[in-house]
Amino acid sequence: MYSPMSMFRQAKNVFLLALLLISVGCTVSLTVEQTESRQWLAGDHHIHSRYSVGWDTETDPPSPKIAGDAIYPIPMNALMAKYFGLAWTVTTDHGGPNHAKVNLELAYPELVRSREVVPELIQFYGMELNSPAADHSSLIIPHGPAEAEQLHALESRFDKLEVYPFDPARDTEEKMLEALEFMREMSRKPVVIANHPSRSATGLGEYGLDSPAEFRSWNDTAPDIAVGMAGAPGHQAVTLNPDGSLRDQYPRAGYRLFPTMGAFDQMTARLGGFWDSMLGEGRHWWITANSDSHVHYTDGGYDFWPGEYSKTYVFAEKNHDSIIEALRMGRMFVTTGDLVSELYVTASDGINSANIGDELHLAKGSSVQVTIKIRDPSKDNHHGDNPQVQRVDLIVGDVTGKVTNKSQDTNDSTRVVKRFYKKDWRRQGDFLTMTHTIENVSARLYLRVRGTNTDELEPEPDPLGEDPWLDLWFYSNPIFVKP
Repeated sequence: MYSPMSMFRQAKNVFLLALLLISVGCTVSLTVEQTESRQWLAGDHHIHSRYSVGWDTETDPPSPKIAGDAIYPIPMNALMAKYFGLAWTVTTDHGGPNHAKVNLELAYPELVRSREVVPELIQFYGMELNSPAADHSSLIIPHGPAEAEQLHALESRFDKLEVYPFDPARDTEEKMLEALEFMREMSRKPVVIANHPSRSATGLGEYGLDSPAEFRSWNDTAPDIAVGMAGAPGHQAVTLNPDGSLRDQYPRAGYRLFPTMGAFDQMTARLGGFWDSMLGEGRHWWITANSDSHVHYTDGGYDFWPGEYSKTYVFAEKNHDSIIEALRMGRMFVTTGDLVSELYVTASDGINSANIGDELHLAKGSSVQVTIKIRDPSKDNHHGDNPQVQRVDLIVGDVTGKVTNKSQDTNDSTRVVKRFYKKDWRRQGDFLTMTHTIENVSARLYLRVRGTNTDELEPEPDPLGEDPWLDLWFYSNPIFVKP
């Protein structure tokens, strides 16, 4: 069994070997099976490199200090992501005074080289936008010959910290909506995913920089661009010392004001909460998970490597266009600690069927059979553990249309219609299969699935210093059912 430190050293050796090969003009090729058919592909849309810079405030304007915040080169992030089982990544360095130039002249050329170094990894260009009137967002640019210019145009116009001195006019909700309108007119539309949405919330339902009303406005303005939020935020190694022991006074994900719940943001984890209120409107509002990697915890930071702990799986072909389309359409599930590695949810009336991110249309009064198939891998995760799924929940909520109060953050119709335990599923190798029938469906609804290795019926607020490897969950995105 590998220890975390031995695995880390082995991964670093992979990177050092890659540097040696690069220095003599070789390309690193880590062989993987590739296919053009859709499959579950693990990825991470929120990764920082050394171009998430610090700032020398002794100059006017402040000048960038490379590796002043995050420290790793983009190729190192890519190699580590590949090592930890990812098929796709997004480089998302965050901005500041004149950072659009840093991205264009330094980060982008290194990303191009990183694609040469690790060709098996699908690598997107993007950034972590300092969102006007809000917190941060992953801005993911579709792959193409104009991707560098497209990001430069967006960052220079709309990142609220791009100009110096700070301009309050760039930090308004109207400016964010203007940005989304600008993106909407682009021939190749980006994807925007809000990061750590409740990190500044002061209590349950007491929101900070990000609010339900803002997210509804974003989604109203550009429903195929502003498509969701990070359900499981990054910085999940913040409770670990470099030797792997626990920091007993540190909150998971850095959520100091109100804690995460099973490592998930309250906007996702709260049953019948904000996410369910969005789904109850019929909105296509999806959740993801990411590392927010800046500095690995063994180097004194707060982070896991991309893919080491959190994964967002998309059901896609292994190419840029298919992956970004899956992100846009919600064909995704998320997991922590490699609790599961495949998740199939199918809703069927016996004639038609739908999967995660899809819609099922059926005759009023029909019954819907829900089949859940999970791969609970028998191999150890990257902590040397083999966590077991203890329970799977099938969650259903009513879809009643747009709300009049854009600040609404509850859906009282949301309920767990079935809790599956070991006695309720059939095991075949690594796969667990379970079914449930929803009788006489006469109104619109959505269904989603979650599961855990714990015995908590609902994810509890995470205590300070919690071991992230002991409290694991997975969540699917929804299926909508329309009689």
